[in-house]
Amino acid sequence: MIVPLHQLTAAIYLLASIVAGLGMSVPSRRAARIAVGLLVLGAVVHGATFSIFHMAESPPGITELPAAVSFMAWVGTFFFLILMLRRKHLARLVVLVAPVSFLGVFFAALRLPSAGPAAGLGSGTWPHAHVLLASAGLSLGGIAALAGVLFLTEHGRLKAKRPLPAWLNLPSLESLDRVGAAALAIGFPLLTLGVIAGMIWLQTLEGRGWPTTAHELWTLVAWVVYAVLVTLRFTSLQGARSAAAFAVGGFAFLLFAVIGVGLLP
Repeated sequence: MIVPLHQLTAAIYLLASIVAGLGMSVPSRRAARIAVGLLVLGAVVHGATFSIFHMAESPPGITELPAAVSFMAWVGTFFFLILMLRRKHLARLVVLVAPVSFLGVFFAALRLPSAGPAAGLGSGTWPHAHVLLASAGLSLGGIAALAGVLFLTEHGRLKAKRPLPAWLNLPSLESLDRVGAAALAIGFPLLTLGVIAGMIWLQTLEGRGWPTTAHELWTLVAWVVYAVLVTLRFTSLQGARSAAAFAVGGFAFLLFAVIGVGLLP
């Protein structure tokens, strides 16, 4: 049941992406509203899959990469929808958020069948706390990076005085900057709690709280770098453009350290 629900969620997110793209190219307000509705539906179905984890006879471990990526996609989608309630004009960004959500869930749908049930190193309170908190923090860091990419793109267009295509209507630079700040303000504390939970997990499991493996060391280094960038962001030591660039670069490095290193041979 878990895999079919992920497949259904991926299909809904993909449909939202297509409708949102059509709504921008036509343009059509009705298509945009339908795309938002589909994204909401996808988030509801997606969230329901996690309740199924506890009902399944042999549920895949939430500490497995496919489940963690799926959770990241859901948190990012949910956070975006919450932001959209306050800032209606962000609805036009569904055309970017929906494809990212689709890719995350589609990856999980492909990999979950090969993921084993929760057991061994992946069981217990601290492993789950580590994965859930860190995944949520990473997801919100991704939202901040997405806002940063759009900010840099729009800033470059305005500086070069290039006209905006009639079918494309991006949020203002101020709105994108606020989205990035909000995502970091919530995401970085969650990521920090996830790192702390991971250290407690190591202490409980192996009697050591200090990282020694490549994944653990890279994650700690990435967290330190990200902490510096976030501190600069909220102490007014950098402009909005620099903050956007650091949000993109910091997240790319963090994603490589947390997930990419583990995929290397």
